[in-house]
Parts: sequence; C-alpha cells; structure tokens
Amino acid sequence: MGCGRVGSTLAKSLSKRGHDVAVIDVEPASFRRLGSSFEGMTVTGLGFDRDTLRSARIDEAYAFAAVSSGDNSNILAARVARETFGVEHVVARIYDPGRAMVYQRLGIPTVATVRWTSDQMLQRLLPQGSVPSMTDPSGRVVVAEVPLAKGWIGKRISEIESITSSRIAFLSRLGEGMVPGPNTVFQDGDLVHVAAAIQDLPRIEKLYDQAPPAH
Repeated sequence: MGCGRVGSTLAKSLSKRGHDVAVIDVEPASFRRLGSSFEGMTVTGLGFDRDTLRSARIDEAYAFAAVSSGDNSNILAARVARETFGVEHVVARIYDPGRAMVYQRLGIPTVATVRWTSDQMLQRLLPQGSVPSMTDPSGRVVVAEVPLAKGWIGKRISEIESITSSRIAFLSRLGEGMVPGPNTVFQDGDLVHVAAAIQDLPRIEKLYDQAPPAH
C-alpha cells in the first residue's frame, strides 16, 4: 500500500526478484513511478478498505507492506491484512518513532522513516531474511534479527539454540528488549536477535524458517 518513492522502489525490487506484486494507492497518477516495465497489478483505492484489498488479491498474499504517507493509515491497513486476511508477513512504515512501541504491542513490525532502507523492508517481508543490527569491526561477527517460523512458538530459547546450534543474544517482546534465561519461552510476536559468524548466518536463517524437527 502506497506508491510513493518507498512503495514504488519496493514494488519494483520485488517484481525484479520474480514475485507477483500488487500496488494500492488512492492516486492513480502515483503508479507512473513504477515505470512501463512494471508487470505487477495496480489497484486504485484505500489500502485499509477490505474490498480494495480483495481486488489486490490479498487472499493470495504472502506478505503486505504499508508504506503510505500516513502512520494511522499504515497501521490500520497492516492490522486488516494480518487480522482479517491472515497475512503472516506484515510491516508498516512510520514517521513517528514514538509510536513504534504501541505498534509493536499490536504485533506489527515497523520501520521508522529515519532509519529506513530498502533492504530492511524487503528482509522483513521475504522468507529467510535477517536484519543485521550490528557488525564487529572485523566484519566477521554480526548481531541480526532473524525471523522464526510459527512452529517454534512454545519452545524454550535454550532448546531452539541447541537444535539449531545458534546463539540468541536477546529478544524484543512488546517493544522491550530482554536477555533470555534458561526457561524463557519463544512467544508469538517475539523478535529474535542472533549473534553469529557472518558466514553461518544463511544456515541459521534456513533452520529458523523451518518448523522444528519432530521428536
């Protein structure tokens, strides 16, 4: 939702990667930013309107990004996509970082404009995407947010580390950071931050994206 500079860049990037993309905007003229080579769908309307979302085939969507110019519209559209249509991978752009904690408590990952990059937004939408937050001076070690598949919900952090041979540095839960203890359980909505050697990150991403092995 939103075909400004951010939305059009995202749409074209996703389309070039082979994804089917639908773009929603209230102004038809905004779609000119996509260029003549864009092969996706364009839908004129409000991104939080259910009929508009259905026209954009939200029922088939793997992910939804709300990147219009309004915080309230973005969070409302993101909530409708997740809560009404069951889209699992949802992210909302916000202009007011002070609202981030409120949105986090609603279970909607947000990216503030002041630190927005195309890579951050894409990595929150696509599978096996980590979002690096710190790299050591040598470039060999990274702390990165890595999404965990729903199947890990209810597992202890220590068990996840053991199964995946990874080190979870901290969690973000309801907008607040916490260092997991031996009995901390992974909950729906938790954001997991992993400390890993840079070359080991793809292996961890792949394991986290899969359901845990059955015992």
